Amino acid sequence: MTFQRARSEEQRQIRRRAILDTAAAMLDEMPVADVSLNELSRRVGLAKSNVLRYFDSREAVLLELLDDFLADWLRDLEQELAAGIDADAAPQDRARRLAEVISASLAARPVLCDLFGAQGGVLEHNVSVEVVTRHKRASLALLDTMAGIVRRHLPEIGDARLFSLTCLVMAGAVSSYVPPPPSVLAAYAADPALAVLHLDLREALEVALTSALLGVLPRD
Repeated sequence: MTFQRARSEEQRQIRRRAILDTAAAMLDEMPVADVSLNELSRRVGLAKSNVLRYFDSREAVLLELLDDFLADWLRDLEQELAAGIDADAAPQDRARRLAEVISASLAARPVLCDLFGAQGGVLEHNVSVEVVTRHKRASLALLDTMAGIVRRHLPEIGDARLFSLTCLVMAGAVSSYVPPPPSVLAAYAADPALAVLHLDLREALEVALTSALLGVLPRD
């Protein structure tokens, strides 16, 4: 892919979208940590200096992708929860089912979880105040969207923003251990007693989210 110099706002948006789409394709092949600005520039067909005309840095590209991926996931999650939760069930049963559906849905999106895992420690560094402010505003709006979806199925929870944020932070934290590197897998194979430390993303999230939801439900 090669580009002429962008001469209109429409052309600039096409360039930005091409950069984002190329970075998204790279994330299907490699973890966030391996996505480099040099390789992104090569694949998109622009000099690195030209990529930096559209984004502050590699991290700015990935932060915008995180917002895009989160918005896409929430659209899917709304449908998954509507199909998976019985509105007439008891609050505890709806809470357990909510945790099951969210956990399975996040585990099916390892790239989103990987981006969340890198958000605070990596992606929010090396970006301008403007970029991080835009990202935080988008994140807050999406968090409110998620909280609204959760409350729709479990109104007993009250303000669901903290729970929603906990879901995303936890998905990022657990995903950093999944899958383990070959040396860790070899250690588990050599000493089966260590295998208790081998996390499954969906199972770990389900246990944690179920505990969180049941813990905040009002007692009769």
